[in-house]
Amino acid sequence: MSDDILTPGDFRAPAVRLSGTVDHAMYATFRTQFDVAAEGEKRLGVVELSTLGGDPEVARMMGEDVRFASEHAPACRFVFLGKAAIYSAGTTFMSFFARRHRFLTRGTRLMIHERRMNKELKVAGPLTTCIAGVEAVLHELQCSIAIQNEGFANLIRGSGVEMAEVLRRAPSNWYIEAEEARELGLVEAVL
Repeated sequence: MSDDILTPGDFRAPAVRLSGTVDHAMYATFRTQFDVAAEGEKRLGVVELSTLGGDPEVARMMGEDVRFASEHAPACRFVFLGKAAIYSAGTTFMSFFARRHRFLTRGTRLMIHERRMNKELKVAGPLTTCIAGVEAVLHELQCSIAIQNEGFANLIRGSGVEMAEVLRRAPSNWYIEAEEARELGLVEAVL
């Protein structure tokens, strides 16, 4: 499908409607609705979301499903519609849509932050075992930062936002109002 210019009327009946915490229950709901939309005759699949956040890995799974379907079933154009609040994992999910396929309703807020870790590291036992445990946690941190930064790069691709700004603002929760997100080039339009 071509990237025809969309109007607010195109968003009246989203194929996928999600709200609440991004978790495995949301993923099950998403897959049920998304599978119907991906196999249907629709040329436009609107994925509507409102969330205060949740599990970033679930958001990545949903995003990968959209990416895969978009690449392998191009008859349907999937677009993102954020409503009210798109925080944390919701922003991660949104980053899987091309910038030209991202839309927000008026007054919606995005929130971008760094991933969080809550882990205690107990160092006890033979020294070589202690080093291995510390290195395992260090590798987990390094991998999590790399995944986080891949998501940030997807989010800002094609926008006027530089990675340095995201990395500077994300540690203290960066809130972006819908019109500002449009002005920064993070979304196509505000409805």
